[in-house]
Amino acid sequence: MDLKDTFCGLVVKYANNEDKAIELWQELKEHYSAKRRYYHNLMHLQYMLNVIEPVLHKAEDADSLLFALFYHDFVYDATSKQNEENSAKAAAERLQAIDFPEEKIVLCSQHIIATKKHETSDCADTNLLLDADLSILGSSKEEYDAYCRNIRKEYGLYPDLVYKPGRRKVIQHFLKMENIFKTVYFREKFGLKARSNLKTELHMLKS
Repeated sequence: MDLKDTFCGLVVKYANNEDKAIELWQELKEHYSAKRRYYHNLMHLQYMLNVIEPVLHKAEDADSLLFALFYHDFVYDATSKQNEENSAKAAAERLQAIDFPEEKIVLCSQHIIATKKHETSDCADTNLLLDADLSILGSSKEEYDAYCRNIRKEYGLYPDLVYKPGRRKVIQHFLKMENIFKTVYFREKFGLKARSNLKTELHMLKS
């Protein structure tokens, strides 16, 4: 699935306006291409879209899920703790402008905010989004190493003395989970490799 075509197709489906679709795409592209977006960028969205495509047919509301995917990191500031809430708000404003149904906007916002804590949800679609968001943890060594380097760059304003303890805490949080991935599909595909990658990174951070 092509990122731009998928997004613009979704917008046109509700706005029936190709110019509006291009306008929103350009805005989305600018946000995800902003300075210091070494990981949370368009490549991250494309990666998520690729891994979620095989199970998208299982979604109860694929359109809300996809819009959440596109907007979940729309607002990203490494120093902020309100990125998810601000991204959900931004998404709601733009979806209202294309006459996306209100109940779907609420659902989309809930998906986005759930990426803050990555806790198992009662909503199956939310769990699909959360798993796609974390799927990089179960990637190849080369991809995971690149992910680690890019995350470190995004937090480049923090010295190792601050960054390493914080990153270790994040990794330990995931390793303590009974299941890092909420759905059977993602668990079977990425679960074991994710734990291996995380343990390797944790070891490196202690050195």
